[in-house]
Amino acid sequence: MSHPPVHDVAPHVQTVLCSSPISELRDLRIEQKDGLLLILGAVSSFYHKQLAQEAVRAICQECQRRDLEVVNRICVRCQNQESGSRPE
Repeated sequence: MSHPPVHDVAPHVQTVLCSSPISELRDLRIEQKDGLLLILGAVSSFYHKQLAQEAVRAICQECQRRDLEVVNRICVRCQNQESGSRPE
C-alpha cells in the first residue's frame, strides 16, 4: 500500500518503534535533520541493531522518503562475563 510522501517522517518512525513487540526497539530515539534520519540508543545485540535499521528503512520506503539517509548510531551494550569465568 502506497502512502503520500511524508515531510517529517521521524514522528511516524518513532511511533512504530514504540509499538514494536521487541521491547529493546521501544527505547530507541529517532531524529531527522538535514536529509538524515538518525537512529539513536542502545540495544543488547547486533541482531536488534540491524532489525531496527531495517524497520526504519522499510518505513521510509512506505512513506516515499527514499531521499533520507538512514544513519544507525545504535550502540550495542557489552555483556560482561561473570568474574572468574573464562571461555575454554
